[in-house]
Amino acid sequence: MNLPTISWNYLKGKPLNTFLNVFLLALGIAIIIVLLLVSRQVEENLTKNARGIDLVVGAKGSPLQLILSSIFHIDFPTGNVPLEEAEKLLNHRLVKNAIPLALGDNYGGFRIVGTSDEYTDLYDAEIAEGEIWEEHFETTLGSEVAVKSGLKIGDEFYSAHGISDGGHSHDTEPFVVVGILKPTGSAVDNLIFTNVETVWLSHEDGMVAEEDSTAVSVPTTTTIRPAFGVRPSGTTASQRKLKLGNTERDPSIPLAGKEITSMFIQYRSPLGAVQLPRYVNSQSSMQAASPAFETARLFTLIGVGVDVMQGFAYLIIFISALSIFIALYNALKERKYDLAIMRSLGASKQKLFIHVILEGIIITSLGAIFGLLLGHGMVELLGAIFEQSGQLGVTGRQFLKAELIIIAGSLIIGIIAALIPAIQSYRTDISKVLAQG
Repeated sequence: MNLPTISWNYLKGKPLNTFLNVFLLALGIAIIIVLLLVSRQVEENLTKNARGIDLVVGAKGSPLQLILSSIFHIDFPTGNVPLEEAEKLLNHRLVKNAIPLALGDNYGGFRIVGTSDEYTDLYDAEIAEGEIWEEHFETTLGSEVAVKSGLKIGDEFYSAHGISDGGHSHDTEPFVVVGILKPTGSAVDNLIFTNVETVWLSHEDGMVAEEDSTAVSVPTTTTIRPAFGVRPSGTTASQRKLKLGNTERDPSIPLAGKEITSMFIQYRSPLGAVQLPRYVNSQSSMQAASPAFETARLFTLIGVGVDVMQGFAYLIIFISALSIFIALYNALKERKYDLAIMRSLGASKQKLFIHVILEGIIITSLGAIFGLLLGHGMVELLGAIFEQSGQLGVTGRQFLKAELIIIAGSLIIGIIAALIPAIQSYRTDISKVLAQG
C-alpha cells in the first residue's frame, strides 16, 4: 500500500480545495520571502556603499536626502556648495581626507559623477578594460552602465542636463569612454565617472556659477595629494586643496564662483565624529550628515512598514493552516467509509494516521515550493522594474539560510493542521462505520 500515492490521489480528487489551500499558504510565504530578501539585501548594500565614509557634507536641506543622493544616488541633491568653503573644511584639523562630488548631468539615466579616483578606490573598483579617466571629458564607466548602454572603449556621447533621463542635451563637447570598471556590487556599477572640472566645463549655467573673469591662480606645479589625505612632505594644512581629478588642476579654469555638490569626509581621529558635524552645521552654510546615523534612521522608518507586512503575512499563513485543517477535517468526515474499508483490507491505525498527516505535508510542501518561487520571482521583478531597487542590488537570485527555516516551518504547520483529523482517523471504529454503510 503506497500511502503517499493514496494521499496525493485524494488531494487530486478535490482540485479546487487543494489549489486554494496551496495558494493561500504560498501567498503568505511569498510575502515573507519578499520582505526578507529586500530588507536583507538593501541593508547589506547600504552598508557596503557607505563603508569608509564617516561624513557627507553638502548643501543645507534634508540629511537623509543628502545621503541618498551622494552615496546611493537614488535621490536628488540638496543643492551645491562653494568650492572655496569646501576647501576650508578640508583644512580642519579633524579632517583626514575629502572626496568631492559634482553632479548635474546624466547619460541615458546613468548619473555622471565628477570626482577623483579616490572615489573608486573607496570601493576597490578595478579596471576591466581601458584605463581610469584623466583628461577633461574622459570617462570611465561602471560595469552596469557599459552593459545596459552598449558603450565601448573609444565611443563618444553627449550628456543631458539633470539627474534623470529626459533633460536637454549638452552639445558643447562630447564625452569619450576610456575605461570600464569591473563589477563591484555597489552604486559604482551604475555611474559614469569623470573629473570635477569636466562637469564645470560642460555647464554654461545650472549647477555651477557663470565663468568669472577673475580667475583664482593655481600653479601648474600643484602637488597631488595621495589618497585618503596622506599629506606630502613639505606641505602645510593651509595648502591642502580638493583633488578634483586624477591629474594636476587645470590652471586655465577659473575657480572663482565654482561649486561642487557634496564631499565624502574621513575623520583623522574618533574625535571628529563628536566635533566635526556640529562645526559644519553651525559654522558654515553647509550641512553634515552621518551615513551610519541616517541609514539607521531610514531602517527605523522602513521597519514599521516591514513589521506590519510581516504581521499580515503571518496572519495569511495562520488562515492557511486553519483552512488546511478544515479541509482535512471535512474530508475525513466524507471518507470515513473509505478509511474503514482500508482498515478491513489490512491497513493499521498507524498507517491511516500517517496517511492523513501526509496530506497535510503534501499541501504545505506545495505551498512552500510555490511560495519560494513566487517570492523570488517578485523580488527579481522589482529589481528589473524599479531603477532604484536595481541600484541597491535587489535580486531574486539570492537565497538565504532563513528560507530553510521557512520551509521547515511550513511542514510543521502542515503536520499541526492535519494532527486532529489524523487522530480522528486513528480512532475510527471500523465495525461501527461499516455497519452504518
